[in-house]
Amino acid sequence: MAKTFFGGSDPEPLPGIYADQAGYRPGCRKTAVLTFPADHFSVVNENGDIVYEHEVTFFGHDKCSDDDVYIADLTAFNAPGTYRIAAGGKTSARFRIGEGVYKNVFFSVIKAFYYLRCGCGLEERHAGRFTHAPCHSEVAEVYGEGTVREVSGGWHDAGDYGRYVTAGACACAQLLYAFRMFPKAFDGLELNIPESGSELPDILAECRYELEWLMKMQKEDGSAYHKVTTMLHAPFVMPEDDDGQLYIFPVSTSATADLCAVCALAAGIYEPYDKPFAERLKAAAGSAFDFLESHPDAISFRNPDGCNTGEYGEEDDTDNRYWAAAEMYALTGSERAHAEFKRQSEKLAGMPTYLRTSFGHWAVGGFGSLAYILTDRPDRNETKVQELMGFITGEAYWLTDKAAESGYGAAMSDDDYFWGSNMRMMHNALLMILALKFTGDKKFARFAEEQIHVLLGRNPLGISYVTGCGEYSCNDPHLRPAFADGIDECIPGMVCGGPNRQLNDRRAKEIIPPGTPPMKCFADNKDCFSLNEVTIYWNAAAALVFAFLCGDESR
Repeated sequence: MAKTFFGGSDPEPLPGIYADQAGYRPGCRKTAVLTFPADHFSVVNENGDIVYEHEVTFFGHDKCSDDDVYIADLTAFNAPGTYRIAAGGKTSARFRIGEGVYKNVFFSVIKAFYYLRCGCGLEERHAGRFTHAPCHSEVAEVYGEGTVREVSGGWHDAGDYGRYVTAGACACAQLLYAFRMFPKAFDGLELNIPESGSELPDILAECRYELEWLMKMQKEDGSAYHKVTTMLHAPFVMPEDDDGQLYIFPVSTSATADLCAVCALAAGIYEPYDKPFAERLKAAAGSAFDFLESHPDAISFRNPDGCNTGEYGEEDDTDNRYWAAAEMYALTGSERAHAEFKRQSEKLAGMPTYLRTSFGHWAVGGFGSLAYILTDRPDRNETKVQELMGFITGEAYWLTDKAAESGYGAAMSDDDYFWGSNMRMMHNALLMILALKFTGDKKFARFAEEQIHVLLGRNPLGISYVTGCGEYSCNDPHLRPAFADGIDECIPGMVCGGPNRQLNDRRAKEIIPPGTPPMKCFADNKDCFSLNEVTIYWNAAAALVFAFLCGDESR
């Protein structure tokens, strides 16, 4: 883990006092967690001076960590600066107080997408030390057809070098909604990417890199191929050294619907900046929508024999079609799209509510609900809008109760600590953010920010789950170029999956003792892919929450 201290006599942080390693904003709730009893705590500045003292309060026993938790509440202290918390002979990691404490981590989480670009080389002027040569630019064979197709571009999905339409559409949509809902967060945000300096905001330039690839994955009949990968995951080599045969795998309706949805969403956003590109997006969405209409039964995807790359398989595509129809209606206002949205909505009425409130690649109905709520089409059904807002707000109230019961403020239960638990935590924060917009209840802003505090170090391992962000941050994720580049420091801004009580890989089972509490089922080890892999849709989920916090929308 990266460790940077104040100076030669500065004490090394000891386990037991956990704070958000990015910091806290003045005027907002600021708490750290102690896992040992103490009467008082001190806030200590860079010179070692005590600048604030207060009593420690006992919270109680925290179930998900199995810790007895004590709270150091420094909300009343707002002086800008860099500090540590000291109590009982121990000190916390370093943190800041001030406006803009999330600015650097927000930048890093967004810039991470550039480092995951496929096809092109990464140049030193944009990537610093983390360069690589062009990769995966050869034509790919269409599996089962014997033809070839040019499908270069897009983002590497995760720790592997695969590219997947459903996952890519989900990540891109999260970024586009971040820009749409919190545009102030992106004012002047220059990412130092090749497209920087144009009239197009850098975040939209980065998303365009993915959207161009997504449209390459669309067939002439409007359907979308599911993914492009090699047959087997590459070893831990640089992307340009992954020279296995690329295959384009068969069409699925989940991929087709997600491509339709994200292209329709993007068409409306890009229209003021690049009308020809927006028209291409609209045409791609329309063609996909036509295919879905003429193929009402789900076409699912399963890996063929001999293929071990990500599957992202879905047997039911109702929530995908629901999202596609909502975005098409929002873009075009057509009665045809509206009627399809109503049909899919009726089908979802008999299914679990989360299919209309989730924003993950496996359940995208939340995007469809959000699209319908945000559209200003005059014929939208206001009763349906209120119903969807009620679903989201109801979940958000339930989540704030869960967060209040957690000693660390995490809106999570034992069962939520699965593969990619940090994504679940960011999605929970998003539901609270939306509930704030729908109700105006400020408590949702506070609890949404609590989830970021957990992500960035106020957790029972005292680790920031964002690489390069904080004194004690993940530095050995399951990410091929991070290992193969020979650089000790990890590429910054990568959001790791987080604690996973299911321990879905062999190495995790070897090093995590049986009976470890869910919140502590984590290891910063590249071989523990079910714990600390990275993905574009985990990064994008975090980026959306940071956009809220950086866009002056939360107070």
